[in-house]
Amino acid sequence: MPVALATDWLVSTWDQNAGIHVISPMAAALEEIAARWLLELFDLPRGSGVGFVTGCQMAHFTCLAAARHGVLQRVGWDVESEGLVGAPRIHVVASAEAHVTVDVALRYLGLGTRSLVRVASDEQGRMRVDRLREAMDMLDGPVIVCAQAGHVNTGAFDPLRAIADVARERGAWLHVDGAFGLWARAGRDVRGIADGIELADSWAMDAHKWLNVPYDSGVAIVRDAEAHRAAMTVSAAYLVQTRGAERDAVDWVPEFSRRARGIPVYAALRTLGREGVADLVDRCCAHARHFARRLGDAAGVRILNDVVLNQVLVRFGDDDATTRAVIAGIQEDGTCWASGTTWQGLAAMRISVSNWATTGSDVDRSVEAMLRVYRGVVERTTAT
Repeated sequence: MPVALATDWLVSTWDQNAGIHVISPMAAALEEIAARWLLELFDLPRGSGVGFVTGCQMAHFTCLAAARHGVLQRVGWDVESEGLVGAPRIHVVASAEAHVTVDVALRYLGLGTRSLVRVASDEQGRMRVDRLREAMDMLDGPVIVCAQAGHVNTGAFDPLRAIADVARERGAWLHVDGAFGLWARAGRDVRGIADGIELADSWAMDAHKWLNVPYDSGVAIVRDAEAHRAAMTVSAAYLVQTRGAERDAVDWVPEFSRRARGIPVYAALRTLGREGVADLVDRCCAHARHFARRLGDAAGVRILNDVVLNQVLVRFGDDDATTRAVIAGIQEDGTCWASGTTWQGLAAMRISVSNWATTGSDVDRSVEAMLRVYRGVVERTTAT
């Protein structure tokens, strides 16, 4: 968004270290306001801790650090002082379709990917609750459950309310990967798909996706603000940290020195307002459905997913080589850009609609370009 880009330029021009309040009171105040607005927008617990980080990878790291603190504190272990050597083993339960950034965060946190218990998913990539129950029944000790709101390929949401019930029964911490799916909570038409997301203990998401602020911008939200702060806060003799109500960003994020990345978030939210964000989310989802209808009606083209959010998986000619050739061709064509992926063993084009400026005519032009490229691929293949 233009306002977010302009504000990001100002942040770079000011070049203030937004780590503590005394260095940049304005950055601290605007981030505090933006944090409050996000909690209101998503209707999450208002006392939650909020940290503005570089992206969903570090949002996972931050939230899972708070989760590590929380589940070990319950069994009498101070991980910040004692570390993990000798600590009760933490089991992390996640879908077989969990995003790789969850795995990476576990590596960073010293939990390791072998701590992961994978739960089977359905044909859309949603965690199966029956398999989750089976997995939880076999575990002893602290447990963190990682659910997903918006599969990177299909856009599907795990059954969050049912997962939250299982996690609560077991006394587990529930973390939600809401990289772009958490924004559904702000929509009108698609809000229902995020039912139960408010029952989680922590949420990770990106602002540089659907809010359309410049990279790098992610947000970590933790229901237990004390656990969040305990996992992140630092102190040193030379740091003049606040002893009052003011916000010190170092209490909520992994970085020490940091740019004021929360200010473009503030500017975008202030410009759009609640209705503007809802319109942005719903409009992108409508465009995704339009993509699916038009492409799905074309001969030789198949839509592989239920289009429930802003993601569309497209397969051409029911053939891997053809599909990959179309993907390469559309990237070279320049009308639009779509990436390739593999879904359930099949090559597919992945369309993700999240730009504020995309219109229905853009979708039509993109579809026409995709079909034109597809016809060209078929003609060349037939000729040879």
